[in-house]
Amino acid sequence: MTQSPNNRSQAEQALWLIIVGLAAWIIPGAGHYLLRERKRGIIIFIVITALFVTGLYIGSIGTVNWVTGRIWFYAQILYSPAVGMIANVTKHGGYPVYGRPCDIGQIYTGIAGLLNLLCVLSAVYMAYCGRGEIIGQEEEPNA
Repeated sequence: MTQSPNNRSQAEQALWLIIVGLAAWIIPGAGHYLLRERKRGIIIFIVITALFVTGLYIGSIGTVNWVTGRIWFYAQILYSPAVGMIANVTKHGGYPVYGRPCDIGQIYTGIAGLLNLLCVLSAVYMAYCGRGEIIGQEEEPNA
């Protein structure tokens, strides 16, 4: 097998990048947390989650609606797959929200999703550059 500079096979490296990317998408900041960037991961989680929850507070849960707000939904789903579950609840229109609160809520939640996309890309790039290690793999002592 071909070895990467940090003694991982290409398959292991690809799997590690996928794990980091999915973790970072499912829970904002989890990708950085896996890479042993604990403080950065916690800060990302708090900031992006606060932004998303603020958007829900301003515009109500009805701001996440893939039927009437499809373009905003594409940005919101980047926050987490949990947005898909929220959209499944609101798809029947039982949570109407209109006017400026809806617009502001959609902007907040959409920006939270787009910020999480940047953090996912950052975590995957950091993993690609060799930060962190595969779970269960011990670090080799420096010779």
